[in-house]
Amino acid sequence: MNGRAATLQPGDRVTWNSSQGEVQGEVVRRQTSPTRIKGHKVAASPDRPDYILRSDRTGTEAAHRPGALRRR
Repeated sequence: MNGRAATLQPGDRVTWNSSQGEVQGEVVRRQTSPTRIKGHKVAASPDRPDYILRSDRTGTEAAHRPGALRRR
């Protein structure tokens, strides 16, 4: 898996990169339908799911593709 997240479950601990640097947090859920987070469109689908994540530091939620996540 080379540090990348293959299949994640809610509660799994992960890191990802943001404009502020590396962020640590946890998986909230696997998103398989379009939604919005903080006014941003999340173009998730069953074929291209995103993961909804919660930052440890700020508590805010973000969506990222599986390839952008690393297990902690």
